[in-house]
Amino acid sequence: MLLRSVSALVCGAVLSLAFEPVALGYLLPVGVAGFVLVTRGLPARRGWIPGLAFGVGFFYLHLWWMRTVAVAAWIGLSFLEALFLAALGAVVAALSRHRLWPLWTAAAWTAMEIVRGTGPIGWMPWGRLAFGTVDTPLAAALPYVGMVGVSLVVALLGTLLAWLLVAVRGARRAPLVALLAALALISLATWAPYSSTDVGTARVAAVQGDVPGPGNDILYDFRQVTANHVQATVDLAADVAAGTTPRPDFVLWPENSTAVDPFRDTETHDGIERAVDAIGVPILVGAIVDAGEEHVLNQGIVWDPETGAGDRYTKWHPVAYGEYIPWRRYLDLKFGQLATIRRDMLSGTRTSPLDVAGVPVADAICFDVAFDDGIYAQVREGAQLLTVQTSNATFIFSDQTDQQLAITRLRAIETGRWTVVASTNGRSGII
Repeated sequence: MLLRSVSALVCGAVLSLAFEPVALGYLLPVGVAGFVLVTRGLPARRGWIPGLAFGVGFFYLHLWWMRTVAVAAWIGLSFLEALFLAALGAVVAALSRHRLWPLWTAAAWTAMEIVRGTGPIGWMPWGRLAFGTVDTPLAAALPYVGMVGVSLVVALLGTLLAWLLVAVRGARRAPLVALLAALALISLATWAPYSSTDVGTARVAAVQGDVPGPGNDILYDFRQVTANHVQATVDLAADVAAGTTPRPDFVLWPENSTAVDPFRDTETHDGIERAVDAIGVPILVGAIVDAGEEHVLNQGIVWDPETGAGDRYTKWHPVAYGEYIPWRRYLDLKFGQLATIRRDMLSGTRTSPLDVAGVPVADAICFDVAFDDGIYAQVREGAQLLTVQTSNATFIFSDQTDQQLAITRLRAIETGRWTVVASTNGRSGII
């Protein structure tokens, strides 16, 4: 068991290399195959041991960036996520005795990812197999089968590879044929790439105003953060007036471009009005809005030069222990950085796209981009453009920004929509 556990730890570390910042996507099936091999042949009651070791090897490296927030958060969250792979290890050990175990094992891995990324026991979809496919041919399948489907395909490639490795020499033809058939089927997506139909054009300006001070604390001088975005927009308006830059249809500000309620704080409100009046087109503002004594909202607000604040999107997936405390009524968590979370952030439920300058826009705020539900809902209801409002400040000195941008690129491929990303600092862009 010791050898299996050490091997599992190494295999988990290998899987982490498939994601940013190393981004060797072709290691995805190799990592899955390693997981199968270290759990295969064990009774279910012992399969969790190498499963847990694999999870530790994977998540403690993949979520290494969490240390920039708090070491305790990195240790706790990584272990929590590793427990899901421990449970999967027991399941895979049991499934390995069934005739169609490669198929059932791939399905079990995919089901584990779904459970891990949804409540009430899971809040973190980071590390889904599909999230490592951005620069591989597998990404071409996203518009056809989505993130869940691509994860299933990657898991199946891994289980078929494991089947090929464990088959006796004279019986390797069947797994080899199955693996080649799966690869041929996957390649169909690259031969017939998805193409969306253009319905119009829009010019969008993404503003990255920067964060003063050390750059990793959005609250270090939150008023200057807002002032930076106001001034950058005013400067853009000056360039438009001078004829050196074409006028945008709308402007995108990032998450936390205002860290206080713009409806209650006069200085913040006046700054937004100044920017909107200068540019003369709507700004999609990223704002923290009060929701009573105990709650706040993280919103994207369409601020029009004629009518003021209008359409709003509220973040669907606030970060547990970062933006709210789960089960706060039962747990009195007032130590360390948890003590700074005085009010819980409420979740949004909007499914219809925002109307921004006549463009139906699907908005996502920061970690929302890692979840399927909010983006799928808005695209189903007619969104033609994706926007991602994010604040990279907390993770500016880590690999989280690269991982999130990779996920965002995958969303653009998956939905067939142009995607505009605005961050306070770090990585902004147009995909």
